[in-house]
Amino acid sequence: MRIDIITIFPEMFAPIHHSIIRRATDAGRLEIVLHQLRDYTHDRHRTVDDVPYGGGAGMVMKVEPFFAAVRAVQQMASPRGHVIMTSPSGVRLTQQHVERLGGYPRLIVICGHYEGIDQRVCDALVDEEFSIGDFVLTGGEIPALALVDAVSRLQPGVIDEASLVHESFVTSLLEGPQYTRPREFEGMEVPAVLLSGHHAEIARWRHREALRRTVERRPDLLAEAELNSDDRRYLSSLSPEEATT
Repeated sequence: MRIDIITIFPEMFAPIHHSIIRRATDAGRLEIVLHQLRDYTHDRHRTVDDVPYGGGAGMVMKVEPFFAAVRAVQQMASPRGHVIMTSPSGVRLTQQHVERLGGYPRLIVICGHYEGIDQRVCDALVDEEFSIGDFVLTGGEIPALALVDAVSRLQPGVIDEASLVHESFVTSLLEGPQYTRPREFEGMEVPAVLLSGHHAEIARWRHREALRRTVERRPDLLAEAELNSDDRRYLSSLSPEEATT
């Protein structure tokens, strides 16, 4: 998979050179290319923004540099790529979106700044807009980095596939608690079931903890979860206190 990122702050993507993403690129399973938007301007000040028509605070990113950048980047490799923009006005990014995006052979990610990007860029060049939450950041780089990280780790061979099955949001449930050594620390002990060696009981405990954590923290997810009759009985057995402790 190839991911092209168009930004005025390529240095904000330093994390792609570390950890799992770095291993994926070193192994040739992933290619990430950064493009400086200012390289596609045509004035001596390399201007990428201007005052908004109609007035208002702040500056708006100009249409011409983005058109030049996207068209040039599309010609650098094949296929031309699925173009994404990160924006607080976009659709909320979910694991389901990430899994779908991970199936594209090439993504082109546009990062906005200031008061946003000229709407003509969105109308003519962008295939999808995504937000990572109901809050506003200083620019699109951090959301883009989150999207790239989420998509990258799903590429074949990047992470052990068995590790992906029980993650939060994959089954519309949050992942339950995890423990490692030591067995006891400052009076806090690892749940006995995890030390039993009884794999069926461990799986049952983990699933129920995932249910309890989800109803406590993200009950909205349960509407999409595939619950069987045992799950529903367990959830109905939880008192309000148990569901929030």
